[in-house]
Amino acid sequence: MSSLSGCRKEVKGISPGLGLKGKVWALGFLWLVLGSLVWPSPGWGLNPAVEVRRVGISQVGDTTLLTVVLDRALEGRITTRLALGKPQMVVDFPEARAGRLTRRLEGDGVLVDKLLTEVYAGEAGVRVILELFPDRPYTFWKKTQKGAAGQVFFLVGLKPESPAPQKGRLRPPESPAAPELLQEMTPEPPAALDDYGYREPRGTEAPGSFGELLRLMPKAAPLLKGLESDGWIIAEFHNYDRPGQRLSRDFLLTQRQYPELAVKIAYLPANVPNTPDIGIISLSTDRLGSEAANKYRELRRWNFAKIKQHYEDIGDFFDDALKPLRIQLREETKTLALRQAEVIQNFLKRACPQNPQVAEKVMAHIKEKVNQRFEGVQYTVSEDPLVILNMVDFLFVKVYFLQKR
Repeated sequence: MSSLSGCRKEVKGISPGLGLKGKVWALGFLWLVLGSLVWPSPGWGLNPAVEVRRVGISQVGDTTLLTVVLDRALEGRITTRLALGKPQMVVDFPEARAGRLTRRLEGDGVLVDKLLTEVYAGEAGVRVILELFPDRPYTFWKKTQKGAAGQVFFLVGLKPESPAPQKGRLRPPESPAAPELLQEMTPEPPAALDDYGYREPRGTEAPGSFGELLRLMPKAAPLLKGLESDGWIIAEFHNYDRPGQRLSRDFLLTQRQYPELAVKIAYLPANVPNTPDIGIISLSTDRLGSEAANKYRELRRWNFAKIKQHYEDIGDFFDDALKPLRIQLREETKTLALRQAEVIQNFLKRACPQNPQVAEKVMAHIKEKVNQRFEGVQYTVSEDPLVILNMVDFLFVKVYFLQKR
């Protein structure tokens, strides 16, 4: 108190000589000093680090394509190295921050064994690692390309080395302690990479984009465009194609406003003549974060040996452990679905624009009282397109689109 009172006396002692203007200046200066201590600098929170949103690997013709989706432009730094005797291509994004990245993806089976993502320890930065098969030389190209909604695609294409050596040939370094920097002058990407209908990514048709989904599932266009306009983003995507084979793709969509909901998409191309491609788009509540939901997920991961440690019979495990949780989850997901009723209704109205009654039927089933005698129920609500409502544990609304070529 004595020091504070002394301070007040000092101010009183100098204030008479300052005059009105001096007093205003002194008070303003004091206000600025206090403000600098209390309020953050104007630069705080501006220009956040570039976000690495997702990564994917695909086989496009004879080229292995690495796609890194960024929220804005950033050039990846590419090096090669040996790790535990295996050659690797490493793409670093220093100072970048990680989005919802998959830590491991299977490779293409030609050049890449697997893809790994890492976040720098103790500092900002994201690293993408392609673990390569030994003794398979290759050439590569890289480029940056604009995508939809302001996103940027950093693309790296790897191609098995042709019999005649080309500029930009890469071979693993002899020592892992001295990684070899890739040459800046690399072969240019081909004008088009055509392989069973799959083209080199351009614009919104880049792998893992809504443009690709629209091309794969044109019948689902109203639903896909609606999801994109509502702010759903493709958080993960996987391409399971192999040379000479069309297998499948899957996508995971999320929306920040609805953290407990997810949209999952599977594309199953036909490998038999005169059969349609199948696209499945489902809206689910399986991201529910309640205690019962987390416990149920943990129990579902138990293997048979662990179940036998706690239950004499497998039937007891289902009756005593899973069934009570399923009944509880149905109550919780019912509450969640009614709270997000508008999201579910818009999803179904866009999926079945010719049949608006589908949304009403689904909501009527969701509102029904949970019958504890049954572990769950499933309803076929529409046949064209096929719409199935599944309420066994979490709630799933699945829509099937058939596309003939």
